Parts: sequence; C-alpha cells; structure tokens
Amino acid sequence: MQTWTCWEGAASQGLPGRTVGTDSKLIKSCFFTGKKTIEQQLSVTQGPDMNLEQLAEKELCKDEEEQKILSGASLVSVLTPFAAVPPLDLRDPFFDVARHGIVQIAGDDNYGRKLVIFSSCRMPPSHQLNHRKLLEYLKYTLDQYVESDYILVYFHYGLRSSNKPSLSWLQQAYKEFDRKYKKNLKALYVVHPTNFIRILWNIFKPLISHKFGKKVIYVNYLSELREHLNCDQLLIPSEVIRYDENLRASQKGAPPRPAKTPPPRPPLPQQQFGVSLQYLRDKGNGDLIPLVVRQTVQFLKQKALKTEGLFRRSANIQVIKEIQKQYNLGKPIEFEEYGDEHIPAVILKTFFRELPQPLLTSQIYDQVQSIGSVESSLRVTRCKQIIQKLPEHNYIVAKYLICFLNMVSQESIFNKMNPSNLACVFGVNLIWPTNGPATLHALTPINMFTELLIEYYNQVFTSRILPNEVLP
Repeated sequence: MQTWTCWEGAASQGLPGRTVGTDSKLIKSCFFTGKKTIEQQLSVTQGPDMNLEQLAEKELCKDEEEQKILSGASLVSVLTPFAAVPPLDLRDPFFDVARHGIVQIAGDDNYGRKLVIFSSCRMPPSHQLNHRKLLEYLKYTLDQYVESDYILVYFHYGLRSSNKPSLSWLQQAYKEFDRKYKKNLKALYVVHPTNFIRILWNIFKPLISHKFGKKVIYVNYLSELREHLNCDQLLIPSEVIRYDENLRASQKGAPPRPAKTPPPRPPLPQQQFGVSLQYLRDKGNGDLIPLVVRQTVQFLKQKALKTEGLFRRSANIQVIKEIQKQYNLGKPIEFEEYGDEHIPAVILKTFFRELPQPLLTSQIYDQVQSIGSVESSLRVTRCKQIIQKLPEHNYIVAKYLICFLNMVSQESIFNKMNPSNLACVFGVNLIWPTNGPATLHALTPINMFTELLIEYYNQVFTSRILPNEVLP
C-alpha cells in the first residue's frame, strides 16, 4: 500500500507530518496538496451532509484502529489503575475523578514553571465519568497554580470514541478557562497529535485567540518533547511510552531512537548547579551556605522583598541558562545589571531543584506525607521533630532559606506572597520522593509542611542552634 507523509498543509497549523493510507482520499487531498481548507474539501469529497464534527468522529475512529494495531491489543488495557496515584480518601469530593489519574502535577520544570499533565488514556468510557465534574476538577487543580507561570502537557494517545467528551463540552471548557487561566500558561504541548487534532483546531479556530494559538506546540514523539522538558520528571503513562516506541518502529524515516545517555561528566571546578551540598562545601573553602544561595538571598533581601509575585513569576529562559553557565564557570554575577528581580528568584529555586538530593532529604519524605493526619494543634511540634532529624549541613542551609522566606512572607501586603503562596512555589523544590516526581496528591502535605516551616519559623528552628550556622 502506498503512503504519504503529510507535511504540507499540516505545517500551517503547526502539526507534524503523519503517514496515512491510500484509502483516505480526504486526508490525502487536504494534507498532501495543502491547497484547500478542510471545509472546502468536505464539499467535494464528502458531500454537503458531512460536517466537521462528523469528520472529527470519523478520524477519531481511524485513530483508534491505528492505535490498536500499534499497541498490538485492545485499548481496554488503558483502564488499569494508574500506579502514580496513591490511595485517596473516599470522602474527597473529587474522588471519582481523581482516582483515574487523568490530571497530574509533575512539579516544576527547570525554570520554575509548574507542569500539569492531562492523559487521555486514563479516561474511562464516558458512561463511567462525569465530564462536568472532570472540568471542575481540572479547574480546581489549576486554581492552585495559575497565579504562577505553568505548562500543560496533553497526551493525546488513548482518546477514542467511547471516552471522548462532546464538542460542546470542549467549547464550554475553553470558555470557562478565561484570562485567569490563560495569561500565565506559557506552553501547551500536544503529544502524538493526529488528523483528529487538526480538525478540532479548525472547529475551534473562531474561538481561539491568536495569542493563545501561539502557545500550542505539537510534538510527534517523546524524544521531541525531551527537547523542551525533562521527561524523567513527567508522569508519562506506560501506555503512552509503549505507543511511542511502536509508533517509531512503524514509521519509515522516523527520527532515530535517542542514543543512550552518556556517562555523567565530572563537575567543573567551580560548578554550582547539579552538585551536592558536600561538593560545594569542599570546593567553597568550607562555606556552609552555597554561593548561589547566599548571593541571590542577599540581593533579594536588599532589593526585592516588596516585589509583587516574587518567586511566582518565571524569567527569560535564555537569561537563566546564561547565568547558570556563568556561575558554573566561576564568573561573578551582578544581578543589578539585569534589571529584573524575578531573575535571582528563579535562580534560587533552580538551585534547590537541581540538587542531586533534596535539601530536606528523602529520609523524611514519608513523615512529611503524614503531616495531614496530625492534629492541627500539634503540627508545628511535629514539624519541629521532623526537621531536627536533618543532617547538620542540610539543617543549616534549610534554616537560612526558611528564615529568608519568613522575611518575604512578612512583606506579603506588598509582594502578595504569604506562607501558603511561598509553600506552593518552594515545597516541591525542597523535598521529593526517591522515585520520580511527587504526584498531585503528594503535593498537598509537602505544601502544608513547607507552609508551617515558613509561618512558624521561630518555633520550628530556634530550638536547635548550631555554633557554625549562618542567617541572612
């Protein structure tokens, strides 16, 4: 059977090429020639009774058949429990939606932006899921993070006629996601797009603003996604990974498999990012507070305590990369020259996120996860007990940082960053599980614990005073 790779025409919508068979005359003419719109082709190839919604349904059925072939099995397997979702409280108002693991939070990317994951393959058949409640759950999840910059990753594999929401639901969802949700969305990655996605784009084009459209990025393979994000940090369903592998194997001329990860290079003599606290202490003449932490905190304390949205906003990615490079080469950094207080704030978060081991250590992770089960009047005491278990060096750095964040929170009338807001942007950068990123439900106790540390800094930290500790 002859095939075409559909590049022309798809490019106008930002879609990657896709190989389709000769039995798809409409797709051949629309994608291969790129000379007419889908609406124009409909009148020629499908007749006046075929509209875009019907065509979308037709293409989705084709997608489902292709996915079955590539998966080598029925798609029923996607309904298996999602291992990344811990046991949920049956009293949770969103239990019936959250238990599927459709929406997940994967912490921050390398530039301090929250990663929100939506996996179509986790959606059960429509009769088993209240789509209105799914929309409410998605909004509830985003409400916790939309005041900061964030990224959406949509895994399209697994969407099929039996579990897809209606077009009216999609329209309602787009309308309800008003400027509050769209203004801080930095990118929407659509992974494994198909002809169905392109048709949807045409259906919704009248609703979608040009500015929002520029944020949509289509990626054909997970290897392409790795060019933008750290996939090791993402909660990628195993079904999506298998589909990606099979898709690569089936496509002639597909990008080569990524080479095996080379062994890590030894750190530079002045390396500051991605190395342990012990390494920094040894190379820093015994200084307990790492250079990056000390310089960013000192600058922010002097210049930015009243800056609105401090630690909430991201900064220019290229600038952040360049500053990291300069630090790693041992070159001096003058933050005044950049004229943006959010740059050192992002650098500080990035430093802790890139530590090989979390500042608060993985050893206390399970204890932090259980903080919500402690009676509210005893939680501060429990936090104190947990934090005392930190190794001496980790404790000194943590005390230095939390002391500073407490200072920031005291100016919340100006910077809008109270202990709760600071905990949301810092918690996931201070502690994470040993295997993979923290899930959405694991973030709640992490944020609660971090908020208590910041708000009750004096009660938590003053009972353990070390002779060589340093405060900002």
